[in-house]
Amino acid sequence: MPDQRTRPVAYAETWLRDARLARTLSMATLGWLGVESGLGLWAGFAAHSLALIGWGFSSLSEALASLIVVWRFTGPRLGSRTAEHAATRAVALSFWVLAPYLVLHVAYDLDQGYRATPSWLGVAVTTISLISMPLLGLAKRRLGARLGSTATMGEGTQNLLCAATAAAVLASLAATTAGMWWLDPLVAVALAAVAVREGSRAWRGHSCCH
Repeated sequence: MPDQRTRPVAYAETWLRDARLARTLSMATLGWLGVESGLGLWAGFAAHSLALIGWGFSSLSEALASLIVVWRFTGPRLGSRTAEHAATRAVALSFWVLAPYLVLHVAYDLDQGYRATPSWLGVAVTTISLISMPLLGLAKRRLGARLGSTATMGEGTQNLLCAATAAAVLASLAATTAGMWWLDPLVAVALAAVAVREGSRAWRGHSCCH
């Protein structure tokens, strides 16, 4: 354990191990989200699916949260409470960047009369996330609780939201196939509302996923 005369915080070995694990999980998530968001946006724009586009952009928001946690647990920021506070606020902002875009895109597509069409690529990529993201999200929330890191818990919440929204997008894609085109923009607006709510909770230092 480091001497407190040379460092402001005395770290237990288990805390350091958890911090390294949080950073590793965030780096792995960052890599997958790059693939996920690219495929989701490609499929969404090709199919005019607002829900799928919104989900693809939410993946970029998640990637930003993962990058923030990697930054938080790297180098001299490892034991910094200031860095934890800054990371928590940055994760909150990463929730908020999605909502205005989604609402404006819904309004534009409805005005232009665009309707979503089925997308098998969208089904495939959202199914993978529906399976993998809950595992990552729960692991990060447990790590965040042990580390006392709201930023890490917020990133985990984003992963859980990704899984929940993947399920909603899958439902909207199935509904589109059945002719219920109105469910697609409805899911997109719901994603915007959830992003605003969770961003507000993270900003206040709360990060609970219900």
